Amino acid sequence: MKLSDFDYHLPKHLIAQSPVEQRDNSKLMIVDGRIRHKMFYNLPDYLESGDVVVLNDSMVVPARIIGKKETGGRVEVLIIKNIDKNYECLIKGKNIRTGMKIIFSDEISGMVVGRTNHRFIMAFNEEINLHNIGEMPTPPYIKEKLLDQKRYNTIYAKSKGSIAAPTAGLHFTKNLIEKIKDKGVEIAYITLHVGAGTFLPIKQEKIEEHKMEEEYFRIDEENAEIINNAKRVVAVGTTVVRALESNCVNGEIVSKEGMTGLFIYPGYKFKSKINYLLTNFHLPKSTLLLLVCAF
Repeated sequence: MKLSDFDYHLPKHLIAQSPVEQRDNSKLMIVDGRIRHKMFYNLPDYLESGDVVVLNDSMVVPARIIGKKETGGRVEVLIIKNIDKNYECLIKGKNIRTGMKIIFSDEISGMVVGRTNHRFIMAFNEEINLHNIGEMPTPPYIKEKLLDQKRYNTIYAKSKGSIAAPTAGLHFTKNLIEKIKDKGVEIAYITLHVGAGTFLPIKQEKIEEHKMEEEYFRIDEENAEIINNAKRVVAVGTTVVRALESNCVNGEIVSKEGMTGLFIYPGYKFKSKINYLLTNFHLPKSTLLLLVCAF
């Protein structure tokens, strides 16, 4: 299967650079044999008593920090994860090399001490608190500065660990969730921390050769039981789909914590009973688009 089969023209001017004022005032397209255009606040109209809506409660951390080289050149660092006392990072800047010092403030600086494939290992001169010095790592196609950092997290986010938002859930409000519950619909929560693989393109033309980076996930016993007893399962986002599919044994969701590198593309045989997928639009030739095409 060719990657070029999943390419399309995406006009840049159609990509919204800022969110709507009210989260649930986003547009909603219903595709169930026919296409209908609604608003996100209409979602309860398509749910029934006994349904379960599954949400990813992962929280985005402000993992992007801006610094400068000793020569003055601007450097953008995206913290991926801890490695012992150091950090694995993606670094955007010219001529980045081992031994380079990057200055983030009068007190905080980092040293590039190594490389792992296309990433760097950085040591800081003191312990860092990303909530004090970091920014939200919004996608590269969002050029406008995020004025309200809270808008890049869902209202139910609580498990810190993602470096990109599980964006399908950004449209929910507390009021909308209450309306959904009032219809007899249950809410279940899983955790899957969105990692750096979200930013990395598929480089192979033959998509079967692509390898997903592993991401941490967790489903507890209580929520697994809620999902297994559902009349219909509504997965909110591709992260929920990957977590459920990674955790399904004989058609049942089991309680588990671990890492998943599951890559879902057309031809994949789904194991779990996901009836509906609620997702955003996705970029051309992306792993997210391939998952949606497989569903």
